[in-house]
Amino acid sequence: MYSEYAEIGGFDVRLGTQSRFDNKIIKKKHVICNRGGKQKKKSCDTLGTSGVRRKRNSNSRAIGCQAKIIFESVYGTPNDKVFQFDELHNHPLEKRSDLKKARQMSYSEKEFIVRASTSKIGPTMAHKLRASLRGGYEFVKPKVVDYKNLRRDINRVIGYKDAQMRVNTMNDRRAQYPNYSFEFNCQDDVLDCMFWVDEMEKAYYAEFGDVISFDATFRTNKYRMVFVPFTAIDHHKKSVTVGSGLLSNESIESYSWLLKAFLKTHGKEPTLVLTDQDAAIKQAVENVFRNSKHRLCMWHIMKKLKKKISDDLFTNTDFRKRFSKLVWDINMKPDVFETTSRSESMNSFFNTYSESGNLLLNFMMNYDTAIQKQRNTQREFDRASKKASYKMQTPREIELQASKMVGKFTLCSTKTVKVILKMDLKHAFTIMMRCGVKEILEMYILKRWRKDVISRNYHFSSVQSDSGDCENVKLVNDSYYSFESCLDIVRDDKKRLALFVEKQQMLLKEFESDYISPGLKSKTHGEVVCKLLGVTIPIPEEINIHVPEVQSNKGSGIKKRIPSVGEVAYENSKKEHRMCSGCGKRVPHNLRTCPERVGAAKSAKDS
Repeated sequence: MYSEYAEIGGFDVRLGTQSRFDNKIIKKKHVICNRGGKQKKKSCDTLGTSGVRRKRNSNSRAIGCQAKIIFESVYGTPNDKVFQFDELHNHPLEKRSDLKKARQMSYSEKEFIVRASTSKIGPTMAHKLRASLRGGYEFVKPKVVDYKNLRRDINRVIGYKDAQMRVNTMNDRRAQYPNYSFEFNCQDDVLDCMFWVDEMEKAYYAEFGDVISFDATFRTNKYRMVFVPFTAIDHHKKSVTVGSGLLSNESIESYSWLLKAFLKTHGKEPTLVLTDQDAAIKQAVENVFRNSKHRLCMWHIMKKLKKKISDDLFTNTDFRKRFSKLVWDINMKPDVFETTSRSESMNSFFNTYSESGNLLLNFMMNYDTAIQKQRNTQREFDRASKKASYKMQTPREIELQASKMVGKFTLCSTKTVKVILKMDLKHAFTIMMRCGVKEILEMYILKRWRKDVISRNYHFSSVQSDSGDCENVKLVNDSYYSFESCLDIVRDDKKRLALFVEKQQMLLKEFESDYISPGLKSKTHGEVVCKLLGVTIPIPEEINIHVPEVQSNKGSGIKKRIPSVGEVAYENSKKEHRMCSGCGKRVPHNLRTCPERVGAAKSAKDS
């Protein structure tokens, strides 16, 4: 009641002191103006120890306002009565829109901030985007700092429970979806490795898993765990993910565990594995994938060329042309040269959705968003391939049959058709036409290049597995669509628009009088945080799996601090100096500044 009075009057309130009876029941409760109380006295000593941490110089709103109301409990009853009421303030009152209560975020606004973060949009940019969508900053009540504080509050609620909640959520997915696979490994109750595959990724590997590549990418989470996606090529010649893992370090043991989990999940080894020149990966592949061919990356070889040869040779145009022809010549039969540019491209794709400060829960939300984008692109290619009509080069029925069964991306490549038919293309068509063959036998068409290679029965999408009630999510989206459709109809008619707003407000009052959802208005309530992050399970009381320490892996980044002049001088002092042609010694000077030469020249000048 007093809070409503304060909102109308133009001031914020907060709970003050409380007194209790002997049985701990509240006796008196003070609700005071938010600008009541006294400012804390600050001390400052300019001669103090420099090592002592200085406190932040923050502003204080307390100016000793005496406006308050005191409620007294009626003993023996659940009722309260007004004991004292002080109305006068010692400060000007504020506008209703500037009050702290007006800045409170609704659940939909909190959800907007969290959903924006899945596309690597931070709180500041999300606030700008919200203002643009609303038509101005005056229509966005929360400030930028409120948007930032939401992330702080989420991190505070999750905290050290991050790893336990992530593992519990993944186990919940595995229980809910029988074809979902999840493996993890802990060392001394600390999360060390994770690997997960959903139903669609298993289907992709079953059809396109003859050649895979994988490469580590970094700065995707606050613990600097290494993210390792496994990539294959689908029938549209696009990269698809067939499994993903997180490793706390890049040791041989960690990569071996990851590949064993991959092999256990998919049940068969790939024919060819492409990686970079990492020694740990090379050893792990040899230990686990014993029947697979392992090839190194030509892209990395070309990238490291400058470090391995002299500058004169590197800038030699003829040498670079001959070396590039040696490495990239598609007609040669390589022993160890292939390319993992697909993995590099996939890592870049995932990095557009992830950021280095993510919790594991945030990282998985970003991962699910990226996978959703990848699956949506594949569906678009499937629809385009099924609807496409191709210009026939010949009136033969065999060509018409091929256009119906094989995707347009496949028909464009002569070399690909050779693979499809498993025989020499030139002679095959000649013989079939002479023999009157009007269609290609099913046994000669590789399934991986067919339009219907992936069954329509696969509808699972990992981005929906943690969203709670899918039907409820659909209803929410339908309500948004209905609201926007109605707004589009009445937008240009002020009279109908005013009527639309009036009916909305009536509906809002009706729902508020009937039911107010508990917990959703609590800023840092655990259930709200779980709902925002798509976690269907409660925050665990017992923690058996702890978050790993922040790792320092090979690709996790470099120090960005600018070194001092002394540090630069010290590093330079450790380098071997060039030989001075004047004195013949390895010293930090050259012929022009050589003391012996300068001294000799000065003596000759004086004489």
